[in-house]
Amino acid sequence: MKKKVVLAGGTGFVGRYFEKKFTDLGYEVKIISRHSPYISWENEQEIIQALEKADMLINLAGKSVNCRYNEKNKEEILQSRIKTTETLGNAIMECNHPPQLWINSSTSTIYRHADDRPMTEKSGDIGSGFSVDVAKAWEQSFFSFQLPNTRQAALRIAIVLGEGGVMTPYKNLVKFGLGGVQGSGQQKFSWIHIEDLFNIIFFLKDREDLKGVFNCSSPHPITNRELMETLRKIMNRNFGLPSPKWMLDMGAVFIRTETELVLKSRWVIPERLSTEGFRFSFDKIDKALEDIL
Repeated sequence: MKKKVVLAGGTGFVGRYFEKKFTDLGYEVKIISRHSPYISWENEQEIIQALEKADMLINLAGKSVNCRYNEKNKEEILQSRIKTTETLGNAIMECNHPPQLWINSSTSTIYRHADDRPMTEKSGDIGSGFSVDVAKAWEQSFFSFQLPNTRQAALRIAIVLGEGGVMTPYKNLVKFGLGGVQGSGQQKFSWIHIEDLFNIIFFLKDREDLKGVFNCSSPHPITNRELMETLRKIMNRNFGLPSPKWMLDMGAVFIRTETELVLKSRWVIPERLSTEGFRFSFDKIDKALEDIL
């Protein structure tokens, strides 16, 4: 019988990569999305049918945080994560043969701004503010389900690097001579290569003893300064103008985003994965960027 995986919110940057990888491995891939022609979030019966006898459910759903945090967007960011998670949990409870593993996205932004020490699953400090509140509510919604036949893992994912996604604006900055530091340049940049993120999925699938929360980030986070220097080197650009905080504050209004996305110091370490024996294919930033670019 053909193996089956369900990708909820599977039409974004990470979802499309996962769809191709799973398809290449011979999986039947079912996608739940707001977009046609995929399974609609409104169609409860079709969602239950997709989940029946699935090997895995991977939930990537949620409105992009790359927007201005006005009240309308904030509510959509929150509800797009909570409601989809609740829909999936309720559907699993209706299954006769539910998925063996449910992996739900979370975010490394759940930790505080950290420039003094790294944040691990065990010793990390949960932060405060809107983005943290969303992350906490998202995980609370996920773990509120007690599913006897479905193992649950929440992935606190750092910034994902691959062809497309955040690499596009970063490449454009360097290309047009603006590839200097953002803000002080000392803020930590925690990241993960998209291939390693996919490999983590299979690591957790095979390790039936593992569940709970996992930091998904390279074991070697860097500073913003190191990120931009590496990018310039690989793209053969000797110079890049810096972007001080006041300039970023002004620019964020015009491009309808928030400076938190580049100025928050995310210092996240994948302690649980490393302890359990997961090995990263792209642990250093130069290796990752050379592969992508």
